[in-house]
Amino acid sequence: MKPVPLIGGTFLKNEMEEIAKTITIYISLTLEIAAATVIAAALLKLVFHYFQIFYKAKSGLSAMEARVTFGSAVAVSLELLLGADVLETAVAPSWDDIGKLAAIATIRTVLNYFLERELKHSKSPA
Repeated sequence: MKPVPLIGGTFLKNEMEEIAKTITIYISLTLEIAAATVIAAALLKLVFHYFQIFYKAKSGLSAMEARVTFGSAVAVSLELLLGADVLETAVAPSWDDIGKLAAIATIRTVLNYFLERELKHSKSPA
């Protein structure tokens, strides 16, 4: 049986890489779940507030306030999903993966930019 080098050997390096990849994948999945949870919670809150508005309850948010709250949650979710994509690509990047990440990052960043701009416009007094 061949001895396994404990320090500085190929075996240890491969094991550490596998552990790093596994941790990174789990963190990425956790970010995706967090993003979905944020959107789901914001959607439930939005629907609740619209029903309050529909039934003319005085304690609810206005339609614009509910929209801004939901938009803020979507912006946070976009940032979480971008982080998840970066982590996924960091594990074993190929040129194809890097190209996909660049496209996804560009789309999400543009969406987030215009969403933030719309939210600032909605919050400012008319």
